[in-house]
Amino acid sequence: MTEAKTEGKTFEGTVVKSAMKDTATVTVERYVKHPKYKKYMRLSKKFLVHDAGNTAKIGDKVTIKETRPISKRKNFILVAVTKAAATETESASAEGFGETK
Repeated sequence: MTEAKTEGKTFEGTVVKSAMKDTATVTVERYVKHPKYKKYMRLSKKFLVHDAGNTAKIGDKVTIKETRPISKRKNFILVAVTKAAATETESASAEGFGETK
């Protein structure tokens, strides 16, 4: 018999820290309904993600995928940067600051 290889979980989140070598911290938010009170709430969890080459910057929206354990707490790899974070100069020009008249 051949075993079917299952794909791991895939999440989308935001990079909150990228100070470590080849590692980024990504926050993933979920929108869930409380079983008793029926109120919707946002739950967030941080994952350590393998980011070869430190390509992700703080504020980037990224897609991560579950993989084999890389270290004690690192079980995800960075698949793609979905949306790059706006830099300070881009956000200042978009708001109209820094213009000379």
